[in-house]
Amino acid sequence: MNVYYWHVLCCIAISTASMLKSATDVSIYEPVRAYIHKIQQEHIKITEERKQRLDKVIAFIQAKLDNNEPAHLMFVCTHNSRRSHLSQIWAQTLAAYYGLDGVRAYSAGTEVTAFNERAVRALQRAGFAIRKLSEQTNPIYTVQYAHNALPIHVFSKLVSDTTNPSKGFCAIMNCSQAEQACPVVPGAVMRVSLPYDDPKEFDGMPQEEKQYDECCRQIARELIYVFSQVRSPKERK
Repeated sequence: MNVYYWHVLCCIAISTASMLKSATDVSIYEPVRAYIHKIQQEHIKITEERKQRLDKVIAFIQAKLDNNEPAHLMFVCTHNSRRSHLSQIWAQTLAAYYGLDGVRAYSAGTEVTAFNERAVRALQRAGFAIRKLSEQTNPIYTVQYAHNALPIHVFSKLVSDTTNPSKGFCAIMNCSQAEQACPVVPGAVMRVSLPYDDPKEFDGMPQEEKQYDECCRQIARELIYVFSQVRSPKERK
């Protein structure tokens, strides 16, 4: 591992520890807040079959928070380049939006590629501030969703990467290929199949931007459904 990556990984560790501050103190960027507000009523578009899968994630998070334990969510797809990153970023953002302390979102793949720039642009159109820290083959990006929260550091990585949890997490599989290539996710205490259509199929086509935006929106919509139903321990008293 070169010095650059070692420095960034240290920053990620510090950032993760700093996330322990109260999520209720986070000031979400207004464009991101407006995006969330706009699609909060779209839960009617979620099928009952999808809700059954999402309910498993809700139950996992709720049980962890009720026991005063961190709820680690790892989103997994083949290349850790599009859907898993979109899911990780929205999960961490929505945990803060709904004031839920203790939720930590991660992403991984069965192969290492790079955070795809088309997915980056879709998130930027949703209001996120994103900065590329290098021009390496697998660059590290910082993603900011709030004025007073440390950024999320994202790059393509394997499930076993040291920045990911090694046990006690819920593995959320975002593509069928990852499910087949990774029938067992070491350390996962729960595994949920939640595949999304790959916007990669439209790369270079006239519909490219529309499809990436729709994938981003669907992921946000379903994770809004999840986090809006989780109650903090204080609320349940």
